[in-house]
Formats: sequence, structure tokens, C-alpha cells
Amino acid sequence: MAEYAWPAAEKRRLIGTRVNRLDGPEKSTGAARYSRDVKRPGMLYAKLLSCPHAHARITRLDVSAAEAIGGVATVKVIQGVGTEIQWAHDEIVAVAAETEEIARDAVRAIQVEYEVLPHFVDWPDLATAPDAKPGEEETAGDADAAMAAAEVRSKGRYGLATITHCCLETHGQTSEWRGDELTVWASTQAVAGVPGQIAEAVGVPAANVRCITPHMGGGFGSKFGPDRWGVVCAELARETGRPVKLFLERDQDQAVAGARPGFEAEIELGASMGGDIEAWISSSWGSGGPAGAGAPPLPYVWKFPNQKVKHTSVASHTGPARAWRAPNHPQACFLTMAAIEDLAAELGMDPLDLVLKNIGKTGPLAPVYEAELSKAAELIGWRAAWHRRGEGSGTVRRGLGLSLHTWGGRGHASNCEVVIYPDGLAEARIASQDLGVGTRTTIGLVLAETLGIGLHDVKVSLGDSRWPASGASGGSTTVGGVSSSTRRAAANALEKLLAQVAPYLDAQPDQLEAADGTIRVRSAPERSLTFEQAAAKLGVHPVTATGAQPGPTNLIDSGVGGVQMADVSVDVETGVVRVNRVVAVQDCGLVVNLKMAESQVYGAVIMGIAYSFGEERVFDPGTGRLLNPNMEFYKLPGIGDVGEIVVHMMTGPGYDERGVIGLGEPPVISPGAALANAVANAVGVRVPHLPMTPERILAALQKGGVA
Repeated sequence: MAEYAWPAAEKRRLIGTRVNRLDGPEKSTGAARYSRDVKRPGMLYAKLLSCPHAHARITRLDVSAAEAIGGVATVKVIQGVGTEIQWAHDEIVAVAAETEEIARDAVRAIQVEYEVLPHFVDWPDLATAPDAKPGEEETAGDADAAMAAAEVRSKGRYGLATITHCCLETHGQTSEWRGDELTVWASTQAVAGVPGQIAEAVGVPAANVRCITPHMGGGFGSKFGPDRWGVVCAELARETGRPVKLFLERDQDQAVAGARPGFEAEIELGASMGGDIEAWISSSWGSGGPAGAGAPPLPYVWKFPNQKVKHTSVASHTGPARAWRAPNHPQACFLTMAAIEDLAAELGMDPLDLVLKNIGKTGPLAPVYEAELSKAAELIGWRAAWHRRGEGSGTVRRGLGLSLHTWGGRGHASNCEVVIYPDGLAEARIASQDLGVGTRTTIGLVLAETLGIGLHDVKVSLGDSRWPASGASGGSTTVGGVSSSTRRAAANALEKLLAQVAPYLDAQPDQLEAADGTIRVRSAPERSLTFEQAAAKLGVHPVTATGAQPGPTNLIDSGVGGVQMADVSVDVETGVVRVNRVVAVQDCGLVVNLKMAESQVYGAVIMGIAYSFGEERVFDPGTGRLLNPNMEFYKLPGIGDVGEIVVHMMTGPGYDERGVIGLGEPPVISPGAALANAVANAVGVRVPHLPMTPERILAALQKGGVA
């Protein structure tokens, strides 16, 4: 039987090393072809007419002027007269034309009249919310009694703004029919899932739909399905008999293609004078659009002996929420860790000491957190640099903050096919997608490791639904799923190759091994063939084998811990923050590619800096419209805003044995909390709302901060 377990540390040639991405040259030279780059012969361009109102009913719709414009191929009404619209920028009509310019002109020519209805977008003010749904109160112990008896109490209100996914490649696809078969080039996180979803909507068998996504420009949880505009694109292509490209404009993408819900919370903590946290009481509320928002997991990471938690979901007339890098975790982490740091200030304790004193209340990950806190404190120089809140002098004040987080990350269901060709090339085929995180390199690395050959001897075919199905890229499940299925498929293919080669080496198949580019007798390595020579024994028939996750021998696990510490400087006259350094210490089980793992953490920390200091969807309460649906006023950091990022991966004994665990989401959770705590430490007062803009910092200082 093939050996599926990961090789022991001393036998790994590639796993755990720093390997460059296979698609690096393509992307750095501009040769990589993204979904938006697709241009098919005779292609039409589609644009959408959006509703300008946050809440309205369509009373009149006339598309005749658009249909009369030269170059317009077809006009399709998506939502007609009588439809009640629940958010601004919702799509009403689609136009397909010879050029983008003609399509835009046609959209402007459409006449629509609305009955404008009352709307609500100002969800942080819970008292004025017309549609608030309180959830059940969750309790443990007696929080009220424990709080009343606590020697020290701290109470505060904290909040985070709603943010968008802000994908550089907006949502959309190109659709092309040949007879009753449809091909879509989609910007998607679910290559294998899109065909079935579109097929059901357009009324053809799923086998008739093919999805191709060789490269895609960001999703972050917002691109799991084709969406209504994707289905409309396919319908336009069928109606016109020509390929159609439909990608959202930037303002539409920012407004309706997904957002991370914002939350507010009032939190009270009670502790003994020595810092033993005994009670937690919180009331939170938030909105992710018409459906409201699910409850953030409060208190985050911790389980206190006495706690009472209540959450209220608020419906609002804003574009609907979608999964955004560790859904609800960044929000819950900030709310929890800010409250704990404020308690530390009330106690007069170093927050690191308070966290360590209570670390047992984090459950099974407590030993991991202890080790990570120690390492992070060493890397940032916590013990030497930390000071009590607000201490310091001068215009620019420096501060430290910390946070900790967790995530699951178990690999999804995945299938892989491996082919070994007679010329020695090995190919992995898998209907997964590479969102830009290096999935194709992970697959290639596992394939080469298993077969004992180099990365230059393997080929990875992904991004096509014709290959064996693999799960959507969400929940940090991709790396576990594809590495496991590739490992099994490669081991099965190798087993077949060894069986055919064994007679030429006068050995039994189970006496052979693949190592250092050869197939050799394990006990007599001099009896060997190069991998190319061995493959040549196949004649004209390649070896093909499959592997799946889940399968025999567990190659993955779930449940990781991470710690981050931040060092910032704040100008108390301008409110401008400079990020000096962020230290991120992270566990993710067996690291497949150390270089890419570190890169994942760098990217996540940068995302955290973005939502800590700039990202915020701003709505006009009067009109209900999004005021910053663009890259000018929806603020993202430049390289000068990031500062130094120090990444330390927890590897080696005690970590590697767990198998592969997803890494994309965990390190994006803590930056908001760590940075906010660092700002509070610097200026002496809590800035209670993210993002921490200069205006919010100055407002907090006016209420009482540094002298």
C-alpha cells in the first residue's frame, strides 16, 4: 500500500523550505492572464444600470431609448416594475453592446422612475434602528453577582466600521456558448462549484458548463458564487449568440459585492486586585445589510467563569455582507482584547502579565499562546519598552499593544489526478483555484517531494472545472485539501511506477524508493535508475492515479493559535499614527513552503493595518448612498504606511506532527486589536472605534489623554 504520511523531518527535501512561486515569472512580467483579461472573438461588453436609492420601488421602466442606440446588441431587464429595491447600486437592467462606451451610453439612456421608501443605514445608533432582532442571552456562572463582587471593574464601548473586500479585480466573468455548452472565465474562489450554480440558473446540465480561472485578482471571501450578474452574463451570451464580458464597475463592486459587518459593543469586565478575571458582561449589535449580522464570538478566545453575552442583529439598507477573511473573528478579537487591555490599565498591570495570568482560560491552546507570547515579547523587546498608559513626553508618543487569536483551518474535500509521462514529466490536475496565495506552488511542491524529483520536473494544471473537483477557497481550507489529495494521488502514481520498474532493478516494488531524482533499491542505492529512465519503461502509456481528501491516513488538522504585538508612534497634535513594527508569531501545523507561509502573514498584517487606520464604508444617512465607492476615498495603506513586519512561524517538534493547517485567515485577526492597544498605550486614552483616523484620535484626546 502506498505511503501517505508526510515524510519525517530528516527526509524532507522541499517541504518546509523556502521555494519561489511557480507563477512568479508570469506575474512579474505581466504574462499572467486574469479573468478580466479574457477577450474572445466577437465579444460583447455588458454594463449594469444600478438603482440610485437605498430603498425604493420601481414604478416605471423604459428601455426603448437604449435599444435604439447603434451597437447595442440586447437589453435585459433584471428587476422590473413593482420590484422593491433594498440597497443602493442594486442591479436593474443589463446592456450588452459592441464596446464598453456604447454599453455605458445605453445604460444612461434607460428611463426609470421610483417610489422612494424610508431607509436606514445608521446602524451604530441602536436606539433608532427600526428592525433590530435581539438574540438569546448566553450565560455561564453568575455574571451579575461576580461583577458586583469584583474588586476592580472596567467598562467601555468599542466599535468597528463596515468594510468592503476591495478586490483589485472586480467581480464578473466572460461567458461563451457553443451550442448548449457554456464556458465561463470567472473571477471566482470556487472553480469546481460555479458550473453547477450557473447550470441550475440557466437550465442546462452541470456537465455542460465549464469554468476556467487560471489567475484571479482577489476575493477574500466575496467570490464563491457567480452572483446574479454572472447568471445575467450567461443569459446575455445565449441570447446574442456571442461571447459577453460583464465585470462590475468599481463603485458597484464597492457597494454591492460584499462587505464585512461592523459591530458595536458595550463590555464590562471584573477582576480581583491580583488580575484574576472573574466576570464578563457584553451587549453587542451590528449590521451586514438587509439580513443583519451574526453574533461575533464574544468573549473571543477566552472562557471566563462568569459571563453574560447578548447580541442584537440590525437590518440596514446597505449591500449584503459576505465572508471576509476569518468572518467575525477580527471584530470579536478587537472588542475582547481592547476591553482586556483597558482592564489592565485599570489594574495598573502590564497587559502581557494580565494575559499570562489568565492564559489558562483560553483552553487547549494555552501552552501554544504562552510559547508565542514569549517569542513575540522577545522579538519586539516588550519588557524593556513597555510603559504605563500615556507615559512619555513630547509631541510624538510611542506605545506597545498585543493580541492573540485562533482559527480552524481544516482542509476541504479535494480530488487530484497525477499523471507520470514516459518522458519523466509529472502532472497534477485539480479543479482548485489559486487566489494569488501560491496554491499551484503548494501542489507542485508536494508532487515533487512525493516523487523525489525537482519542481522543474512537474506541471500543475488547475483553475479548470474539467479537472477533478476540489473545494472552494474559504475558511483557510485550500492548502490542507489540495496538499492531502495531491500527496495521495502522487503516492498512488508512484506505487504504479515502482511496480513497472521493479523487474528492471531485480527487486520487489516495496523494496524501492523515489529519492534524489532516482528510483532505487532502498538497501542498495547504487542499484538505481534516474526518474526519467524509470518513466521511459512505461513505453507509450503514462501512469495515472487519483487521490482524495479525506482519505486514508490523516494528513491535516485544525485549530491554530497566533500572537501579535505592535509598536506605534502617535503624533498627539495631528492624530497621525506611524506603525513602527508589528511582530506576528503564528502556528499552522506542518509548513509546506516557509517562504509562502511568511508571505501569507505579511499580507494579512497589511490587511489588518488597512482596517485599523483607513478602511471604512461611509454612507450618507440622508440618501442612504455609499459616499466612498472608489479607490480615492476608500483608504488603503501604501508601502510607507506599513512599517516593519516581523514574522516567526512556530515549527518543529510539537507543531509539524499535526499535519497541514490553513494559514490565510488567522494572522488577519489580531492586527486591529494589537494596533489599537498600542495607540491607547501611547496616548493614554482608548480610541474606541476602528479605523483609528486622525480625527477619531484627536477626539479621544480631547476627552482626556496625554498631558
